[in-house]
Amino acid sequence: MSSSISSSDPWRRFFRLAAGTSALAVAIVYAFVVLVDPFDALPLSLPADRVQVASNARFAFPSMARSTKFDSALFGTSTSRLIRPAALDPLFGTRLVNLSMNDATIYEQARIMDVFRRAHPAPKLVLVGLDVRWCVTGDSYQMLTDRPFPEWMYQDNPWRGYAEMLNQYAVQSAGQLFGILIGIKDPVYGRDGYTRFVPPDSAYDRTKVAGRLHGTGPSVPPGLRDGPPSDWRYPALEVLREQMAALPDETRKLLFFVPYHKTLFPPPGSPGAAIWDECKQRTAALARARPHTVAVDFMIPSPITGNDDHYWDPLHYTVAIADRLAQGLAAAARGEVSADYRLLAP
Repeated sequence: MSSSISSSDPWRRFFRLAAGTSALAVAIVYAFVVLVDPFDALPLSLPADRVQVASNARFAFPSMARSTKFDSALFGTSTSRLIRPAALDPLFGTRLVNLSMNDATIYEQARIMDVFRRAHPAPKLVLVGLDVRWCVTGDSYQMLTDRPFPEWMYQDNPWRGYAEMLNQYAVQSAGQLFGILIGIKDPVYGRDGYTRFVPPDSAYDRTKVAGRLHGTGPSVPPGLRDGPPSDWRYPALEVLREQMAALPDETRKLLFFVPYHKTLFPPPGSPGAAIWDECKQRTAALARARPHTVAVDFMIPSPITGNDDHYWDPLHYTVAIADRLAQGLAAAARGEVSADYRLLAP
């Protein structure tokens, strides 16, 4: 019996050593991640000039939305993400952050709006880029996509983040940020939320782009529709109304339908066109009900939407057009008319 116990002692020592080494390794990795704080979301971490490293903007944007470096924000999906804050700031006298997220649902956009509004009770300017998601009809809208959404980052308890730092994504992001901080890696994403995710305009290939532009049909918002348009429900616009009502009266608010390529426009008089028309009319009414609110429609036949050379695909325009859009937004805010857009309100 004593011989059996004695022979098992080396194994006990081995397993204890292995377990202790593993626990120490995990503790070191965890300490590294929380000290680097790759999402700039923890109350205690190393003081550092952090930049965005997360490829999923849902992880990167909450800290930007809370930042006191900004006094204004732009919200939307990838159809607004190419608009540069550097182009808007001199036009509006703002320090703006672009918080538009690729394929963001209405729920996700509303959540990042909440974060920004809590941190900025009196923002100077709020812009919202409106596309097909805002014009869904029926009783509900899509809540999330297949992209992970870190709900904990959108809450008011920063200490909750310490329970979310021991995973592959956090470790990978911490390694990337550490490489940037010590100068062996270059930042990929902008400090104001802007990132060019399309090729540079100098790489434009008209032949390749033409195949993408003309291979799709009209964009028609999904949903349920019974009775005349006046009976339809637009649940996303109800969220937009609540968000606008939560902002101070003094805040300038600019709602704009983004410039889809003309191939996505349903034929005039078609059921699809009726859905868009009703959505735009309700957006105009929503804007007229709030002070200092402008609604403008770039989703019309225009010199922008009618030119194939302005687009990479039916949804995404070139950087040059994004800058032109910034100019148009400023002109619309001043009440000026243009062939590029149609003023809906006031």
